[in-house]
Order: sequence, then structure tokens, then C-alpha cells
Amino acid sequence: MQSSLELAQQRRDAMYGRVLTYSPKVFLPVTNLCRNHCSYCTFRRSPHQQGAHTMPPDEVMNTLRVAHRSGCIEALLCLGDTPETGFPSYQRQLRSWGFSSTVDYLDWIARQAQDMGLLAHTNAGLLSASSMERLRQSNVSLGLMLESNSDRLCEQGMPHSKAPDKRPALRRQMILQAGELKIPFTSGILVGFGETEQERLEALDALAELHALHGHVQEVIIQPFRPHSGTLMHDALGASDRMLIETISIARLKLPVEVSIQSPPNLAPGMIEALIDAGINDFGGISPVTPDFINPNYEWPHVARLAQRCRRHGFELKPRLPVYDRFVEQSGWIDPGLMDALRSVELQRVPAA
Repeated sequence: MQSSLELAQQRRDAMYGRVLTYSPKVFLPVTNLCRNHCSYCTFRRSPHQQGAHTMPPDEVMNTLRVAHRSGCIEALLCLGDTPETGFPSYQRQLRSWGFSSTVDYLDWIARQAQDMGLLAHTNAGLLSASSMERLRQSNVSLGLMLESNSDRLCEQGMPHSKAPDKRPALRRQMILQAGELKIPFTSGILVGFGETEQERLEALDALAELHALHGHVQEVIIQPFRPHSGTLMHDALGASDRMLIETISIARLKLPVEVSIQSPPNLAPGMIEALIDAGINDFGGISPVTPDFINPNYEWPHVARLAQRCRRHGFELKPRLPVYDRFVEQSGWIDPGLMDALRSVELQRVPAA
């Protein structure tokens, strides 16, 4: 009888062949202000906390210029959940720059990125349907990690107990609404932060069910939790190698084959070949210019060296857009105003190494 890893490899190869992909990106941490207090997070800040920062427009523009010169294709806009709901000083800051809301600012950034030859993908935490509809006009895709489908992890003393925006029902609702709006969408789960094996399976099932309704989930990230000093979970074990590999292979078997399975290479640098063998077909965004602001202790791999490891393992590494080809080829998924930018960026793609 074949193992789950062998079946996952066969399923991946039948759809994607011996090609692995990544997105050359610039990471813009638009603001690290966040009303949630997840027990494992090093990113979030309150306004008067050391390290609190919201990128002003001139910093955004300078970062985009560097990204364009460095060959980036994707502009990843990332920020804390619903900062406007808890921080009046943040609202005042936005108004002083001429923006009425976070979504207004994100839309402006995405359009500046487009003017420089970059395609925006925004992960802004929970968004309303109307906010997503606005951002759909300037972003080729949006994202929200489900992280977990477990209400247990939101109970007192658990990782999400002080994180109102991490309630699974709220996150499922947003992913569902993105499908109703025909928005290509990225989601994923966090592995090894206190969930059980059964809860991991239930989270994958939830994503499969959401995708089945509208066909909009373009990729699912299997992200291993890595504990960080200075957090409440600094001494947690995190995801074991076996836990990560088994979850990837199960995800490849549970999710429809057109949904890409991704795992960040910087969070498992010694396991690149094992990630491939488990069934991934994508490494996600890799930046030549900015760090991983969510996991600052884990550097991105150099693309040429990653490509070399892939070749030795029998695979070719290729860059891709932040929206998958099938959504570009089918009508109704991409705002018409973005099609010229998509065609332009497509011409700029170069081999990984």
C-alpha cells in the first residue's frame, strides 16, 4: 500500500509536473498596530509601544522603487487586524496624510505599486465585504489565514483568547464572502501552536468546503509555528518536522488539486527536499529586498540557491504572479482595470536562476 507521502507526490506531479513556483515579492508592513493579542506574535504593537510603526507614504514609495529595481513582481501589503477600532491616534495619522480609512490607504498603496509595475496582494486581517469589494479594484488577490478552525484555541489561557478577530467563524465568513465577490484568495493554517491533529484536519476540511462553494481559494499555506522570545509562547515546542510533513501531505490529498499547497522555505530551511517530497508545489513569496516581518529571525533563502536545491531534487523553480493563471484566463475574476498591469508584469518575468 502506498504511503500518504507517495500519494501526495503523485497527485502534485499529475497537476503541476516537476515545476515548483514562488512569488518574487516586496513585503510592506503597512502598520503593526493590531487590536489582537495573540500569545505567539512578535509583530503587533500598540501606538505607544516601542517599535510601533505605520509606514508613511514617502516610505511606501521608496520601498516600492527599490522593489521594482530588484525585480519584484508582488507587493504584499500586510498589517495588524482592524487597527482603526482601537487606536484613535492611528486614525488621526491617516487623516493627516489625506486618507479616510485603512482601506483608503491600502487602495492608494496598491495603485502606486501598479504604476511601478508591481501587482498588489493584501492581507489586512478581517475585512468587510464592502472593503474587499473596494480592494478588488486595485489588488489581483487578497488573503487571510484561517490559522485554525478551533474555538477551543480561543478559550481562556489559549493562544487566541485575547484575539477577537481570530474567531474561526469570523474568518470563515470573510473567506466565504471573498468567494461570493469572485476574489482569488490565499488562506492557510498554522501548525504546532497548540492545536490537535484532529483540529488540523478540521481546518483543512473547512478550507476545502469554502473553496467548493466558489472555487476561489488559489493556495493554502501550511505554516509551521516557530516560537519567538519575548512572547507568552516563547518556550513552546512549535511544529515538529514530522508534524509539518504529515500536514502538508494530508493537505495535498484533502484539498482539490487545483489549489496550490505552499510552505514557507525560510521557516524550514533544512527541510527543502522534505517539503517537496511531502507534496508542495509552491514556496510562496520570497523577497530580495525586505525581511519576513512576521518571523524576523528567519531569513528568506537566496533564490538562486533554492533553485539549485530544487534542480538537484529533480524540479525546476519558476517565478509566478500573485494571482494564479486560471483566474486570469477566466472572465470575471480580475477587475478589468488591472488587466493591462497584469499583461505588463507578465512580460517582466525572468527565470529563477
